Amino acid sequence: MRRLLVTLAATSVLAGCSTIDSMNPFASSGPKMAELVPLQPTAEIVTAWKESLSKSENYVFTPAIVGDALYAAGGKGEVVRFDGGAVRWKINVGMPLSGGVGADARRVVVGSPKGDIVALDAADGKELWKAKVTSEVLAAPAVDSRIVVVRSGDNRLFAFDANDGKRLWVYQRQTPPLSLRSFAAPLIDNNYVFVGFPGGKLVAVTANNGALAWEGTVSVPKGTTELDRVADITSGPVLAGRLICSVAYQGRVACFDLGSGNLAWSRDMSSSAGMTADSRYVYVSDDKGAIHALDLASGASIWKQDKLTHRQLSAPAARGRFVAVGDVKGVIHVLNRDDGSFAARLTTDGSPVTAPIQVQDSRFVVQTRNGALLGLEVR
Repeated sequence: MRRLLVTLAATSVLAGCSTIDSMNPFASSGPKMAELVPLQPTAEIVTAWKESLSKSENYVFTPAIVGDALYAAGGKGEVVRFDGGAVRWKINVGMPLSGGVGADARRVVVGSPKGDIVALDAADGKELWKAKVTSEVLAAPAVDSRIVVVRSGDNRLFAFDANDGKRLWVYQRQTPPLSLRSFAAPLIDNNYVFVGFPGGKLVAVTANNGALAWEGTVSVPKGTTELDRVADITSGPVLAGRLICSVAYQGRVACFDLGSGNLAWSRDMSSSAGMTADSRYVYVSDDKGAIHALDLASGASIWKQDKLTHRQLSAPAARGRFVAVGDVKGVIHVLNRDDGSFAARLTTDGSPVTAPIQVQDSRFVVQTRNGALLGLEVR
């Protein structure tokens, strides 16, 4: 029974829903998604380039952007580098992949359902080293010039030497008896590694030895049953100046001081998809299908767009005057940053957009579950 509950809870994260019916793949009485009404666009959305990769199936493949280079992967093992939308190299690592891409200027790192880690040369795709973790890799590795940090499906953090793949340390903590399948990637910033865990904790770990620096409470589990008490962080943390912010399923969105871990502000909100931030606002896709803009300094509500109810939204992305979000039907919705009104809409290949939309220069980068990879310009 417990294994069934874990599976059903995991399904809720993949689908982006928070109801019991949505956790059951055989349910027929779940909430109905909002129909899209005709749109009078105030901006133009153009596909600057498009490529195809293999399907991600039940995994979330997030592209990695390093300057002018973009790295992406597909479920059948292909890894590709794009420069300006053109393929520079494309290789196959010889095994299925599961966790998206981590990269810096020198190396590209991917993971497999069996816990294999493969590092490739960013210049030509040649293999640099391999390593192993204890279970499937669900999230993109975090990469910098010193270390590669990988989160395994059993909620452990593994750090490897970026140059040769030697294991440096492992961080693990006690987790609740029931937790969601998490695609929350770690984040490296200077001397810390940040990651969210089941039970609503955002943790800062020292990069050089894996020691706990601080932990912040994003959400406190509540309720009488194990399912009610699920309050997990299932998306990656977001840096915003001197703050680091995170959001929990059945919990809150909260921002903390980057160095001390002191809570700056929090708001009740449930999200399994995730969030982003710019210099003014924090943007969150909640589990009911609404997009919120909150003041970065105080958490005060700026606007709420609730016309995409139950469309199982991706994490949003912000660039300039616009915020973009994808949905379960592969539709990209572009909102005006200042008031949340709809500015433009584009339909991709019809498959869900579950990976967070990325930003590269003037473009939003989208990868769908069926493997469409697009660079979109909004003007």
